[in-house]
Amino acid sequence: MTGPGPKLRTLAIANQKGGVGKTTTAINLGTALAAIGERVLVIDLDPQGNASTGLGVPPEGRSRTSYDAVIGNASLAEVAVPTAIPGLAVVPANQDLVGLESDLSGEASRAYKLRDAVAALAAQQAGKPADQSYRYVLIDCPPSLNILTLNALAAADAVLVPVQCEFFALEGISQLKETIDQIRATLNPSLEIQGVVLTMHDARTTLSREVAQEVRAFFGSKVYESVIPRNTRVAEAPSHGKPILLYDYDCAGSQAYIRLATEIIERERQNKAA
Repeated sequence: MTGPGPKLRTLAIANQKGGVGKTTTAINLGTALAAIGERVLVIDLDPQGNASTGLGVPPEGRSRTSYDAVIGNASLAEVAVPTAIPGLAVVPANQDLVGLESDLSGEASRAYKLRDAVAALAAQQAGKPADQSYRYVLIDCPPSLNILTLNALAAADAVLVPVQCEFFALEGISQLKETIDQIRATLNPSLEIQGVVLTMHDARTTLSREVAQEVRAFFGSKVYESVIPRNTRVAEAPSHGKPILLYDYDCAGSQAYIRLATEIIERERQNKAA
């Protein structure tokens, strides 16, 4: 029997810009972390529910969702659904999340609801063996700064920022940095940027290379060495309800996410040692 599990780490995958690969990163990073032996819970916090679909949970399989966990009707453990990947579960989402802003409008603690749910999960699994405890919570955020994203950033230990290697990518970067600074000043003083991942990178184009250089110039060592290539197989996988590692393990996209997971764990180790 293994000893007690390590402390739960919560990473919000956030960028106010849409179409940068947040959900793809949540699905495939969660799968890659599970594949190298970590236990992971993905929280789908986007009303579109794409992370749920991409992890094989159909709409009819979402009787209870992240809405129930945030509003306080159920715990995260109660609403988590196992996936086809051993060690990976998902808290699914649906359109119920759209009503959350108005449902919480009168509550002073409305930005801390998810933080409280994650804290309850950590308390619940304290002292349990590592093979029965989640090591990582990954929160897939919607592409806007609303009550859902605020809840995610208030609950997170760190933010993982996907940045698409395209012309308008740099627009959103300084805006996102400002948001994170605001969250630190108001909701979550200990929030840090775990790292920035370059997505949809096409090494053949000058634009992709230039964007990558500019992002590295802006964020420095926070940018992961692992780059997620523009890859047809990665784009196809969600329509089959599968992460890319299950859909096509040998493709360039799969291998990139395995490298990213390894790099994140190494960065986590270094942070802990420091």
